[in-house]
Amino acid sequence: MLVQTYAIYLLLSTAITVWVGRALNKNGRVFLIENFRGNKELADSINHLLLVGFYLINFGFISLTLKYGDKPATLEEGIEFLSSKVGFVIMLLGTMHFFNMRALMTLRHFKLFQPIQDAPKAKAPETEEW
Repeated sequence: MLVQTYAIYLLLSTAITVWVGRALNKNGRVFLIENFRGNKELADSINHLLLVGFYLINFGFISLTLKYGDKPATLEEGIEFLSSKVGFVIMLLGTMHFFNMRALMTLRHFKLFQPIQDAPKAKAPETEEW
């Protein structure tokens, strides 16, 4: 019973994490482009980095929490085990999403994310003829 419960936990948590990650990546692109004032290259780069970080944190969390909690011996305990573990993963995903959105809204105002203005071209120094 224990091995099957762990396998179901890993499958469910991985599937939910991948589904949420893809949805955020796909639908977040428009938000990031707007947030970075049309700079698509920066928005796509940040979007990819957010996705990689999202996966690393969540898969690490899923792996670490596998060890903790009462080990299920019955079907009822197995369902409770899965419910609490998967529910905790879902709460983590929602919390991460909230804080990412908050951070992006705050970062929107930093000069780093403003469009780069074309600088006037410098004139070549005049040379004196001898």
